[in-house]
Amino acid sequence: MPRSPTATGWWRRTSGSATAARKKRREPAVKFGILLDHQYDPGTDIGARTGELVEYVQHIRDLGYDSLFGIHHYLSSLSTHQPLPLLSRLIDHSGSMELGTGILILPLGHPVHWAEEIATIDQMSGGRFVLGIGSGYREDEFASFGVERRTRVSRMNESLDVMRQLWSGEKVTHHGQHFDLDGVRCSVLPAQDEIPVWVGANGPIGIERIAKQGLPWLAPSNVRRNWAVGNLKDYREHRAAAGFDDTGATFPIHRDLCVADSSEEAFAIAGTAVQRSYGEYVQYGMDYFDSQWEGIKEKALFFGSPDDIAAKVQDFADAGFNHFVFRSQWLGMPIEQSMKIVERFAREVMPRFRS
Repeated sequence: MPRSPTATGWWRRTSGSATAARKKRREPAVKFGILLDHQYDPGTDIGARTGELVEYVQHIRDLGYDSLFGIHHYLSSLSTHQPLPLLSRLIDHSGSMELGTGILILPLGHPVHWAEEIATIDQMSGGRFVLGIGSGYREDEFASFGVERRTRVSRMNESLDVMRQLWSGEKVTHHGQHFDLDGVRCSVLPAQDEIPVWVGANGPIGIERIAKQGLPWLAPSNVRRNWAVGNLKDYREHRAAAGFDDTGATFPIHRDLCVADSSEEAFAIAGTAVQRSYGEYVQYGMDYFDSQWEGIKEKALFFGSPDDIAAKVQDFADAGFNHFVFRSQWLGMPIEQSMKIVERFAREVMPRFRS
């Protein structure tokens, strides 16, 4: 739906400046971002942790990372910041990095709410927002919101459609399976011409659906190398069959990262913490994080020396992934150790992928 030149002229001026600023920056062939793991033991002082995250983000910014993402859950067993308020707090400390959600559980909110919240943060950040979305999986979240879990995919897709209509600046009338709008207009529009949308999925049906929509598939962190690479190949084939060109396309992936002198040292530093973090998912029906931990540990984590990590990045890049979003925080590990990990990657690995 086209934007009205009269109703949204102010928006076009803002959008144009944001787009021009991005074009001036030379885009690297491979991008590196950080996924903030803002989950803490129950009763943690969230105010103090927020201060730590500000320092962490300033460090990431100064090291030259390209992007920064937050996570999303409700009613967690852990004390967890909500991502949009947190990212808003971090805007002024993030430099020119992209900011986004990795991921936002879209079916648990109304598209009018999401559209205005996300447009606001995109405006506040000068057009740097990336909307990572997913359909969710935790039964207690859906039950508490009164949303039928079986409808989560259709709600996610319809929500995104409604949000994009609202971001057009035109009045929107929509009567769908889940939402009804009658001649309403979004009160705040994004700074970008089009907010990038990444979609998370952990199975072939979902991955195929994302490919046919022409949207970037955000590959999960905990899957083994061959699974990630094989599904990326299938995704790109489905994407091409649907008529989408790979030129300029984003192929993102989450990975857990610990850089040390050796693999043994990396696991000595962070092995207990990362296993504990994944262990939290067992209570939500993901018992394979316990039963299959050794396989995940050996074939999914980016733990090792700078040469080890560079080889893993190159392997995944050769397969087609071009935006790596690393988590280097886990339960119980001091933030100072996370800072050392991201710094060592930036100093000893990242330059190998910058021309």
